[in-house]
Amino acid sequence: MAATELSVQDQIRQLEDARKLVLGNPNYYTQVIHATLPIIGPDAKVELQRWGADFLAEVFASPAFVPSQKESLSLVALDTLKRLVEKANQDILVLRGIIQAAASIYPLALRWIINNSYDTHTWERMTAIKTRILRIWDIAPSTVRIVCIKFAQRVVLAQTQSINPEPRRGDLLDISLLMIPPNHPILDAPQLEAEASGLLDRMLAVLQDNSSEALIVDATLNTLSILVRNRPATSNRILNTVLNFNPLRLANSPLTPKTKVLIKSMEKTTRMLLMHLSRRNPQNPLAGRMQQHIERLMRSRAEIFGEGSRKRAPPEQADGLDPKRQRTGTMSSHPQVEITPLKPGPHSLADVFTFTNNDGLRHFNVGQNVPAALAAKISVTTIARIDPQLLDRAIQGVRDRLTALYEAQPEPINPETSPLDVEEDEDDYEPDYYAAEDTEQILNKLDSSPSDEPRELDKPALGGLALPTFHLPPPPTLNPDQVTKVGQESIARVFGTMRTLEDPAVKKPKAGINRLAASTYDRDSWITVITRLATRANAGLEDVPEDDEDTKGLVPNVRLSDSIREMLFNYVLEDFRKRIEVAVSWLNEEWYNDAVQKRSASAAPFPRDVPLHYEKWALRLLDGFIPYLHSQDKVLTRFLSELPELNQDIFERVKTLCRDPSLVNLALTTLYYLVVMRPPVRDLALDTIQDIWTDYEDARPIAAKYLQRWRPSFLEAAQQALPSNEGTVGTNATTVVT
Repeated sequence: MAATELSVQDQIRQLEDARKLVLGNPNYYTQVIHATLPIIGPDAKVELQRWGADFLAEVFASPAFVPSQKESLSLVALDTLKRLVEKANQDILVLRGIIQAAASIYPLALRWIINNSYDTHTWERMTAIKTRILRIWDIAPSTVRIVCIKFAQRVVLAQTQSINPEPRRGDLLDISLLMIPPNHPILDAPQLEAEASGLLDRMLAVLQDNSSEALIVDATLNTLSILVRNRPATSNRILNTVLNFNPLRLANSPLTPKTKVLIKSMEKTTRMLLMHLSRRNPQNPLAGRMQQHIERLMRSRAEIFGEGSRKRAPPEQADGLDPKRQRTGTMSSHPQVEITPLKPGPHSLADVFTFTNNDGLRHFNVGQNVPAALAAKISVTTIARIDPQLLDRAIQGVRDRLTALYEAQPEPINPETSPLDVEEDEDDYEPDYYAAEDTEQILNKLDSSPSDEPRELDKPALGGLALPTFHLPPPPTLNPDQVTKVGQESIARVFGTMRTLEDPAVKKPKAGINRLAASTYDRDSWITVITRLATRANAGLEDVPEDDEDTKGLVPNVRLSDSIREMLFNYVLEDFRKRIEVAVSWLNEEWYNDAVQKRSASAAPFPRDVPLHYEKWALRLLDGFIPYLHSQDKVLTRFLSELPELNQDIFERVKTLCRDPSLVNLALTTLYYLVVMRPPVRDLALDTIQDIWTDYEDARPIAAKYLQRWRPSFLEAAQQALPSNEGTVGTNATTVVT
């Protein structure tokens, strides 16, 4: 009752306080929505309905709202949304907010029905809301039609097939037809897909008809990017429609200011969409047509608006003079700067480089008032933009001042060798005055000097400008561990630079093992440099005996090459699907280095042990990414097919995949690829398939298909050795698979 006694403004003020509360703490969404729905119903004041529609649209589009709570609350809000959208003569602003909220709720309601097929009432309400929105789509004002287009886009996304192969384990927000089981009692997947196809045609009809309603055209174009990216099955139809759309059709009519704005808006939106799609997927078959269409639009726009927007000088200014104000004097071609000579007396180094007469600027302490980084940035920017002639004049002015000071400085008098009648200065009282020494005293002093090196004559100083000679101290001696640490920091900076470089849009052919490193300064070149630093830089230096007295203390605890290998290992595993080429290139370098070192050790006069790295790091990489493989992965097959050498330990890692029944097909397909394409390891791969057939019963049907061709004798012997029932099952399974 208290709420009904309040005015509309007071109620809206309280509702705004509740909105600020949930924006600050999303945990209150449930309580606030339950309390708000009765207040914003169809019987409430239109102001409250407007606030409620905007609030619901904001709530269900908020990423801070937990998806599970959002799904449960969407079921609660459906009844209110249905009554508001079906109300006759509904306010346009209310209708706009309700449709926005419905666009966010529709995928959630569809997922709820997929998992709860008994709730037919919820699906009936959602269907009624969808039918009402689609009915008013073409007759509503433009501001409502825009949100209707957004609603249609969400329906198309939800009722088409996603690119995610496992939708139930993928993105919770990506809801598609793949989530609907074939025998669902309420949802018919083919019917929903046909409805989505019709809605897409209805959206594209605006472009196919070359509509001149810029708001509707722009809204439609802005919704197509997500459809092309998340639903590739619709991309060809969408792109062909956009490429056939002519946003400059209105240019044939009289170009009024309104028409110009409409043409520019539609042309820019179309061009931005095509540029975004071509950059996001350069391998698209229509990328060439998109680029040509973009260039055609730019040329047409320049032809239509170029002549009208180009500024022309009036005829009387053709000679370059301004008729309103002409200069009577001649202007100097050189920039003017006033360089005054210094006044007599001592001067600091700052006085020599100061040209201004402003006392405030002369006494401004930059070191105390401006940060060093900002001062350096300002200085570099200023020097880069300054007129070269002005800078040359200023430098020449500093040189002239230094020359004048040098010439005006009197030659210093040495009191030890000056004659008696020469005074050092004009003071009457001189407490530091020395008597002149004779020749014998001077020679005795030189003989008793501790330095045997000849003394050089001191150069005359320039008063306050004289600077002593400064020598940098020798660098401290680094121990091996410090050297390794500094090297690790340098390699870490290289990895940081490499992460900022993008993959090349066009793959270049590999140049082989003898390719030049860092010839193009792209990501691949840096990878070549790093892998060769890890493998070749210290080749032959790793077999120093640890108990050698001569080398004790000179070998670091952690070798730099091992640190680089560890960084490479972490870099590959951060995104192993995209960086599998880095792993293959690295392991090829390791194998090559091991082969060269073994050959060198065999030719040495004394036998020595060579540390081998290829097998160790190949096994570590397999152990690193095997737990993250899924049944559709092609990474394992590609990785093993490009390694230079395979051994029994590597095949044992592949065999462990069969512990997961979903990865049996991946493991056996990879092994069979090696059997067919790599004859040197065919026997090892077939032995591994035999072991899989023996150890894993779930894998026997697929393994038997491969063994039937390559080792039929083993398969017959193994099936005869099995008990009668198991042998029959294995034979039947083999027949089915074959």
